[in-house]
Amino acid sequence: MTAPSGIRFALEGIDEITFAKVLRDLMRDAAFARPLQVQAQPPRPAQGGQPPADAALTLVFDDADRTQALAAMQRLKTIMLRYGVQIDSVK
Repeated sequence: MTAPSGIRFALEGIDEITFAKVLRDLMRDAAFARPLQVQAQPPRPAQGGQPPADAALTLVFDDADRTQALAAMQRLKTIMLRYGVQIDSVK
């Protein structure tokens, strides 16, 4: 069995409310149904001398589900555009 793959979207400068809206729409969208998994890292303000942490969304999938993952990736870009969210990097 192979380890799952993932596509990570870094969302620099997104605020907590917009991140929550994107995540809400994503979780209601059939494009992200199992077997895909979504890992969410919300933005965090600076605390205790630490710099703020940017938000990220990671789409996790097995190689057998690559086609579904690519379609979901395109759908995620559409959702983010709806809220004017800039995707800073995709890994």
